Amino acid sequence: QVQLVQSGGGLVQAGGSLRLSCTASRWTGGSGHNMAWFRQAPGNERELVGCWRWRTQFSTYSNSVKGRFTIARDYSKNTFTLQMNSLKPEDTAMYYCARSREYAEECTKNQDYLTWGQGTQVTVSS
Repeated sequence: QVQLVQSGGGLVQAGGSLRLSCTASRWTGGSGHNMAWFRQAPGNERELVGCWRWRTQFSTYSNSVKGRFTIARDYSKNTFTLQMNSLKPEDTAMYYCARSREYAEECTKNQDYLTWGQGTQVTVSS
């Protein structure tokens, strides 16, 4: 069974950068899985930050992070990264990577994500 192990995150001042990584071990299935980053701040619902669509090999981002965050997928290393630049205090949250069910068409449907990382805390100070 596939496992997603996250690394990175931490504390940074506003305007700074962080990089999150998500490494898949015991990858099962082929390459037809969408990947996504979600985040959840205390008292808030989990929200989609951005996702990578297997069919097009392109990423989609929420409006709140567009232009600041970048998703990358490395098949050879089974890694999925989130580069976060120009961080703001409102980016503070627990961040999760996730893998969708196989052959999901769109990457923005939360219910398609079946495998999750353990979560990584990102804190941005003002």
